[in-house]
Amino acid sequence: MNFKFGTDGIRGKANVTLPVTVAYRIGCYLGYYFSQNGKEKILIGKDTRRSGSMLESALAAGIVACGCDVYLLGVCPTPSVAYLVKTQGFACGVMISASHNPYYDNGIKIFNALGMKLEREVEEKIEEYLRYDAQIELCIEENIGEIYGWQEGLSLYLDWLKEIVPLDLHGYKIALDVANGSATTTAYKLLTAMGAECKLMHSEPNGVNINTACGSTHPESLIDVMENGDYDIGLAFDGDADRLIAIAPDGQQINGDKVLYCCGKYLKDKNALPGNKVVTTVMANMGLFKALETVGIDSEITAVGDKYVFENMYKNGYVLGGEQSGHIIFKEHANTGDGLLTALKVLEVMVNTGKGINELTDALYVYPQLLVNVKVRDKEKAMQDPEVLAACDCIEKELEGDGRILVRCSGTEPLVRVMVEAKSDELCHKYVYQVVEIIEKNGY
Repeated sequence: MNFKFGTDGIRGKANVTLPVTVAYRIGCYLGYYFSQNGKEKILIGKDTRRSGSMLESALAAGIVACGCDVYLLGVCPTPSVAYLVKTQGFACGVMISASHNPYYDNGIKIFNALGMKLEREVEEKIEEYLRYDAQIELCIEENIGEIYGWQEGLSLYLDWLKEIVPLDLHGYKIALDVANGSATTTAYKLLTAMGAECKLMHSEPNGVNINTACGSTHPESLIDVMENGDYDIGLAFDGDADRLIAIAPDGQQINGDKVLYCCGKYLKDKNALPGNKVVTTVMANMGLFKALETVGIDSEITAVGDKYVFENMYKNGYVLGGEQSGHIIFKEHANTGDGLLTALKVLEVMVNTGKGINELTDALYVYPQLLVNVKVRDKEKAMQDPEVLAACDCIEKELEGDGRILVRCSGTEPLVRVMVEAKSDELCHKYVYQVVEIIEKNGY
């Protein structure tokens, strides 16, 4: 089986496309690689999936067998691993999670000593090692590593969040959907410590209910609570707590686009937005670009994936970027998206302006959007079809700058994604299916 790192590590169905033996072998390589100059420390965190402990044990066994010590953080947000690796002297960190995927999937994401995603050249070495079934000599005697429990690391992470965003949340009422996942260990504890009155939802993980009808990808129950309750804001995290979708008191979703607008305008007003630039992806709603332009903020646009957002920010010195999905990066503080940090930053704007989340984001008009995935045999041929290209040009002219069409390949599946934004759902449907029908007719 050919294992490859995607933008979020190696993912698959536990013990099907991501077998425990692969976790052990990845552990062996990490132990070997990082022990070349002496015994180093490696941090491991996980979310609440049933398979998490299995993969954690396999990774830890491989690492110590090949010469490094392991510190087990336990159930924790992905960004806590990135922060602790960067600040506590670890050679690298590993997060076991498949984010917003169903419980039966899992993944292995690796951070370097700077709290950034592992360098591509090291990922390639691991891939080659897995591909050719190479063997690494196991350590013996005093060179074998040790395994330590280190749950107290989470306290360091929470103390850091309180330090960088010091808020008094007394008087604020917040509904929290922690997705039966990583945020169960952090969100309620932090926000109540800052004075907020919190209603906790979906906080009883059992190994198989992570992301199930809850969290940032399924906020329906939180929306119902907000519409029928008396809360200032609702906060919905994904399974590993690196994303946030907020809900306004009227049930309106405050997605990543709205968070970028809210926080971007706030930073600009404080003269704290270098270059007056916000970084986002091609999938951001057209309304975001128009709203940012209205308040004098420009956009940098990248390919889909927080990896590409961060690379642009890092290269150009920008401090705010993210995706519509709620994966927001505050580069001044962190090198990866952090749902809890994002929540604090949104609350900071609310507290310091005295405004509610609706008032802070209502200037962003969300254009209706329709995305249809078309299964194809040859993505590149479909994308280069002259008839498809001509149809897209024609649609762009008809939209006259008040909408757009985007056709792109999936990075992981045999799909072409056709997306249209326009003034109405009817226009979106009309134009999307014009292109879909051409692709299907031409038999790609």
